[in-house]
Amino acid sequence: MKIYDINVTTNGGKTKSLSEYQGKVMLIANTASKCGFTDQYTELESLNKEFKDKGLCVLGFPSDNFANQEPDDDEMIAKNCQLNFGVTFELFKKGDVRGESAHELFKFLTSKQGFKGFDDAHQLSQKLTEVLKNNFPEILEGDGVKWNFTKFLVDKNGEVVARFEPTADFAKIKECIQSLLK
Repeated sequence: MKIYDINVTTNGGKTKSLSEYQGKVMLIANTASKCGFTDQYTELESLNKEFKDKGLCVLGFPSDNFANQEPDDDEMIAKNCQLNFGVTFELFKKGDVRGESAHELFKFLTSKQGFKGFDDAHQLSQKLTEVLKNNFPEILEGDGVKWNFTKFLVDKNGEVVARFEPTADFAKIKECIQSLLK
């Protein structure tokens, strides 16, 4: 299976094939509006604005898999993202990003790029690790998405080339995007 074989549902309820992004670089993120990392919407939108005309597509997939941090429905999610963060990148239907009920896109992404740990330099890495160990130890098992704002970078050929945890430095993400857009 290739990423381009996967269909997704837009925030507005339309089915879309990821084959529509062939030849583009995709930055795919699971998102949530009530998370300590929610300000990353702003950084994702900044990347979108800077690189969309050069071939980057930022794709946001809201999820309520982590501590009820995305309780809203799709319409409210879209309004919140636009009003509070100026999001213009494409949002998709809220759904699961981990476990048996995870969307096939996230099963595919995590099978190609496993979990390699949180960025120790980030101020929230230690706290996030403690919260997971103490409250959700099963999340730390395997390669599934560990928390909101995990990002996957897909090159122009549909290869999943990088995974960035919510604690990743956006300068590093930007550098990887730039190298793929050359």
